Amino acid sequence: MRENAVAERERTVAPGAAVFVSRSQVMSGDDLRRAVTRIAHEIVERNHGLTDVVLVALQTGGAMLVERIAAELERIEGVGVPTGTLDVAIYRDDFGLRPVIAEAPTNIPGDITGKTVVLVDDVLFTGRTVRAALNALADFGRAKCVQLAVMVDRGHREVPIRPDFVGKNLPTRRDELVDVRDDGVHLGEMK
Repeated sequence: MRENAVAERERTVAPGAAVFVSRSQVMSGDDLRRAVTRIAHEIVERNHGLTDVVLVALQTGGAMLVERIAAELERIEGVGVPTGTLDVAIYRDDFGLRPVIAEAPTNIPGDITGKTVVLVDDVLFTGRTVRAALNALADFGRAKCVQLAVMVDRGHREVPIRPDFVGKNLPTRRDELVDVRDDGVHLGEMK
């Protein structure tokens, strides 16, 4: 169970560094569950079913969500959806400025050519990670369509990226952090 995903990532990157301190919980675990259910229904509706739909989690934040969305899609439609993970570290425009986390492997379920790929991430902020993911996906085939599902859209976009499926729009200050956990969504800062 993920108790504090932001703090886990930060400790992996810089042991002894500041940790995430939650100031408030903006979504409960039940709110998160309801948002996953809604996103799953919207994915089915938008794609007229799940034929040729593949879910790909952006490492590391989307990994927990992709499992939940896949399980909900199977509950709704009665069919499993292929899932995978994508580490975009080497595709980022700030490569070399940010550490690469070794525990975040890429695992794409086969050739994505002709498939509808739903990228899944926990928080959408500047859009640069999603831009990097679009570049990375090209190495695995030419998707028919790429859609984006995020639990939290916090604004502050630096590139023209817009999510297709959103759990919650949460306006934030640039210096605030958002942490999506099993028990819900927390707003806080590094201390």
